Amino acid sequence: MLMSEYIHAALLLHSAKQEITEDRIKAIIRAAGIEPDEARIKVLVSSLSKVNIDEVLSTPLAIGPVAPAAPAAPQAPAEKKEEKEEEKPAEEMAGLGALFE
Repeated sequence: MLMSEYIHAALLLHSAKQEITEDRIKAIIRAAGIEPDEARIKVLVSSLSKVNIDEVLSTPLAIGPVAPAAPAAPQAPAEKKEEKEEEKPAEEMAGLGALFE
């Protein structure tokens, strides 16, 4: 199992304004039908004890918006490509015609 399940359990507890403890995380993991990994839970609870979760969640790096998409390319080059594509079939047809001469 990935660590993300444990992190999600901790975030669930945080959003419910419950203390994040090993026993509570184990209970959530078990309720999901997964056998909890004691070592991962200990590491997570220990690490989170040093973190202000509200502060982390409010920083733009944690949940910031996605950068806007790059502007579309100018239309002129696209038109030139279309012209070239139209020319190719004529050239190809001339080449095929040469096979039958």
